Amino acid sequence: MQAALVAGETSGDLLAGLLLDGLQQRWPGLHAAGIGGPQMVQRGFEAWWPHDKLAVHGFGWEVLRRYREIVGIRSQLKTRLLQDPPDVFIGVDAPDFNLDLEAALRAQGIKTVHFVCPSIWAWRPERIEKIKRSVDHVLCIFPFEPALLAAHGIAATYVGHPLANVIPLQPDRLAARARLGLSAQDAVVAILPGSRASEIAHLAAHFFKAARLIRQARPGTQFIVPVVPARQAQMEAALKAGGMVDQVQLVAGQSHTVLAACDVALIASGTATLEAALFKRPMVIAYRMGCLSWQIMRRKKLQAWVGLPNILCRDFVVPELLQDAATPHALAHEVLQWLDAKASQPEKIHALEQRFCALHAELQRDTPQLAAHAIAQLLQP
Repeated sequence: MQAALVAGETSGDLLAGLLLDGLQQRWPGLHAAGIGGPQMVQRGFEAWWPHDKLAVHGFGWEVLRRYREIVGIRSQLKTRLLQDPPDVFIGVDAPDFNLDLEAALRAQGIKTVHFVCPSIWAWRPERIEKIKRSVDHVLCIFPFEPALLAAHGIAATYVGHPLANVIPLQPDRLAARARLGLSAQDAVVAILPGSRASEIAHLAAHFFKAARLIRQARPGTQFIVPVVPARQAQMEAALKAGGMVDQVQLVAGQSHTVLAACDVALIASGTATLEAALFKRPMVIAYRMGCLSWQIMRRKKLQAWVGLPNILCRDFVVPELLQDAATPHALAHEVLQWLDAKASQPEKIHALEQRFCALHAELQRDTPQLAAHAIAQLLQP
């Protein structure tokens, strides 16, 4: 069994790693290659290019300056796969890169699967026709997506969200705090300004300025930031810009331990917000991008919410502060509201935890096996 995979960014690497578990169980002699990251490589994946080559933020200049390199990689990959066709190509998220590649491969008879339905229900609904041209089957991580795709004649399977099986239903806060050197009594704020360099550039200094305001209001508050080694220097520079040098604990990786340990997360919109919800943690979601990117995003947005917990709950269960609204004072105010509620409104925290527990149960499936089964059905002669 020969499979080609492309996963962009840290979240795609995690999803693809779990998918490889299911594929290897079903096809023990599996050979998988393409574009991927460390989670995939740990499972024997042959990475022709590293996954972070595809990490792009926004719609304007941020994309244009990387366009030639990314298009070049896609062209080289397409040529290689057409010369030695795999049994199946699986694009993991990264739709701007993968859908065009999938269309070219499918036109030459290669079976194509897309893992993670593009967010046509949130923005860019015109993408549905490209999906229909490009993909033989979509593996969906949210339960409402297969019916939406079926209405357009696209075959799809709900496989659950892999993170729902990785994260325990009842996270152990005390054990996580012990691993991070925090006490049970500490008020702890997790700060996650994103994994991309451009996200950190737009958000981190604002987050750390908010942390300074929070500490002024609540002097004992502890702040902890999980950071990948490649972003360490950039994060330290943002700490300096935010006036919080030596006042924030940076830890290498361990984002799940940090989320398990915290009382509230100040967090960039993205997959990490769903992780925080699965850890049953209150959060404040924020996002900032370049002005041109923001104007395009606003015009294409289809619904009221941006953060995944709010989208899935169909309500503003946690606050969102976007673009100009994401000021340090506003961010600090919303975080303090959650910290104050822990003592004065515990029922508010409990209600949120119950809502996130229900969401967790809805997303929990045997994703690797369901995905592998759907792919096996597709490959039947």
